[in-house]
Amino acid sequence: MSTIPISLTEKQFDQHIRAFISVAKRGYECKIPLYKVFNYVLYQLHTGCQWYQLPIDPDPDDPDKKEISWYAIYYHFRKWSRDGSLERVWQGSIMTISGDLNLSELNLDGSHVLAKKGGESVAYQGRKKGKTTNILPITDGQGFIIASTGLIAGNHNDAYNLKTHLQEAFKFIKCLRLDIKGAFFNADKAFDTKDARKTCFNHCVIPNIDENKRNRKTAKRGPKRFFNKEVYKHRFTSERSFAWIDKFRALLVRFYRKDVYFLGAHFIVFSMINLRHVFNQ
Repeated sequence: MSTIPISLTEKQFDQHIRAFISVAKRGYECKIPLYKVFNYVLYQLHTGCQWYQLPIDPDPDDPDKKEISWYAIYYHFRKWSRDGSLERVWQGSIMTISGDLNLSELNLDGSHVLAKKGGESVAYQGRKKGKTTNILPITDGQGFIIASTGLIAGNHNDAYNLKTHLQEAFKFIKCLRLDIKGAFFNADKAFDTKDARKTCFNHCVIPNIDENKRNRKTAKRGPKRFFNKEVYKHRFTSERSFAWIDKFRALLVRFYRKDVYFLGAHFIVFSMINLRHVFNQ
């Protein structure tokens, strides 16, 4: 199993990251190389430390000063989150590994994150006994993250507005020219809705969703819905991907009030998970 990267070399950054992030159109770019800025952001996401506590290297010309301020690093992270750079990095990571994807199976699951500071798309979730945000990534058969919903307030169940979320996710996948026709779509009982199944069929995907018996009071007429237990067991790869995401402690608890910054952090982590084999070759 490849290790999820928590820092990049300058060559790795230039090959897989630089082309997708925004830089100054003219004049001054940054006091230090951008790959070092990106590595400082990765360090913060991995350790979960406060931005002002980043262990920034001393300035070579003046050892008593740091080579860059922590706020400049935070500024770059916010800028890249707002202008879509980090989402493009994630899209680029998917295209880089497109030949290694197992698109015969797609796995959907959600993960609630406690939101200590409140903010956008945050609401009380009784099961967690706190305000939470939910995100629903879609992984392929090997755990690569190839699509995701936006952030959903914690007071909604997993099936809330699911039709729209699935339509957007499938559209995103097809825009990347990934062929998912005939793929099994694995999801647990929480996602067993008529709209979800219909959306899967409309996109030529086979819904392999465990039937939620609470949705009906009497037995369903006609043949039983298709459900392949052996394929459904492969859904554990989604849980493994969540474990990789949890390796980055800054995502275990949400402190960003703005959705765009919390999503930006996820896009970076999704990219590192997707590129894990590429960086370890």
